[in-house]
Amino acid sequence: MRHLRRPTVVAHPHPGRLCRPGCTIEGVDDPLIAVPVLVAVVLVVAGCAAAATRLRVAAPVLLVVVGALAGLVPGVPLVEVEPDWVLLGVLPPLLYSAAVAMPATSFRRELRTISGLSVTLVVVSSLLLGLFFSAALGLDLGWAVALGAIVSPTDAVATAIARRAGVPARVLTLLEGESLLNDATALVLLRSAVAGAGAAVSVGAVALDFVLAVAFAVVIGVVVGRTMLAVRARVADPTVTTLLSFTVPFLAALPAEAVDASGLVAAVVAGLVTGHRAPRVLTPRDRVSDALSWRTVELALEGAVFLVMGLQLEALVVDVRAQHGSLHLVLGVAAVGLALTVAVRAAYVVLLLRSARRRVRHSAERSAWLDEVEQRVERRVQHLPADGDTRAVRRVERFRARVRQARHDLDYVLDERLGPREGVVIVWAGMRGAISLAAAQTLPASTPDRPVLVLVAFTLAGGSLLLQGLTLPALARRLARPATADDRASRTRARMHALLDEVAAREGQDAPRVQVLRAQRTALLDALEEGALDPDAVGHALDVLDAEESGLELRGEGLRTS
Repeated sequence: MRHLRRPTVVAHPHPGRLCRPGCTIEGVDDPLIAVPVLVAVVLVVAGCAAAATRLRVAAPVLLVVVGALAGLVPGVPLVEVEPDWVLLGVLPPLLYSAAVAMPATSFRRELRTISGLSVTLVVVSSLLLGLFFSAALGLDLGWAVALGAIVSPTDAVATAIARRAGVPARVLTLLEGESLLNDATALVLLRSAVAGAGAAVSVGAVALDFVLAVAFAVVIGVVVGRTMLAVRARVADPTVTTLLSFTVPFLAALPAEAVDASGLVAAVVAGLVTGHRAPRVLTPRDRVSDALSWRTVELALEGAVFLVMGLQLEALVVDVRAQHGSLHLVLGVAAVGLALTVAVRAAYVVLLLRSARRRVRHSAERSAWLDEVEQRVERRVQHLPADGDTRAVRRVERFRARVRQARHDLDYVLDERLGPREGVVIVWAGMRGAISLAAAQTLPASTPDRPVLVLVAFTLAGGSLLLQGLTLPALARRLARPATADDRASRTRARMHALLDEVAAREGQDAPRVQVLRAQRTALLDALEEGALDPDAVGHALDVLDAEESGLELRGEGLRTS
């Protein structure tokens, strides 16, 4: 008969905090057991990732199923990972990697909407779900809101599924930005709710805690991101540069947690700074090495989280059955809770779409006014004397750039409109995942019916991942607007190729190829910051330029970027 060890219950004096010393992996202390288990995990993750591509399903969905089935096989060891390993060792690098890939221009344009999804929606969802959990499970409101905060943040895996399904770029930006920032909101709420379960905590104190946590994290993330880029730019070996990049999310998260800020936000900000500045600072070989290495890290870490999630389900079920004798209550509460998360998200997205329509009307009204401003600026530029004040010329050029950026932002809002189709995708793509799994296990030992709460969170997150993850691709394809997307992509490619040809002609046929490539890269980055080109198209073009310049450098025909 198979021997099962019950999961270790660990008291966390500061739930929601990432850093706690002494984290261990239960059940794999013996290297003779640990090494084969880790090798098996890597092989399973790689196999599921390859199979998921053939089956056209998301790899995390397949990994959860495989993990749950493997947990039923006699002889499979029970792998228990303390939650702080996920919160501190897994989530910062995953969020950092996603932030590096997030175009800064898109993030800036959608910051207000992303903030609403990441803060307002998480707070509202946590409170409403808390009221339901309190009534359904007979919990004090503090513990119920804590459980609501655990299951409120969405997972970044939805973005990967949506991207493969071909959803509009603006929807992808919203989903990516939301998954980057809502974790911090949920963890601050979780910490405050657990503290409020034993003592009174005011709304003002929670709000101040959140603002300070984010503000300090932003400062730390910016400093770490810029500092590490400066250091890496002085390293000649791409492998060493990439190795240094692996430390960036931790260098941002650890100091942030030490001052009671959000380590996850610090890692995200460091990633945004790195992604924005790296093309101008690092060499093409550095960036190619980074991209390949970080994709491997993402696959390994994210896959391991979801596989372990499936493996842990059996132990949780054993715990709940031992205490309550039935799983009906847990399954029912999780099912209703999942329905509530979708309903609350749908209601919020309706308000979001109304706000988006008002923004479109406002942008259309501003368009004529901006045309007049552009004409005035161009007349001012034409009348600037050739030997005039250099500072005055720079001021006019800066203002001219801001006007052009405002024009491109208006065009973006008018072209990339959010309608009911996009709203449905945003609602259904709000699936739960790794952060909910890790946060659930940070509940302290004093939590009433802790195994039940943890299993509710696991069941809700797993059900969301399976139900929404399996059906999102078909839904997104059914609701897509392929003709409009293709036309817009064609126009973007035409503008980009025209810009590249113009730069090549300006450099001249006799110019070294490396010089032309670098001039083209600079022109693309300038146009991207201005908002004139689509970030995805520019990203692909930069990859092509990097690959060609890397080849020239390997043949000794290129010089390191200064």
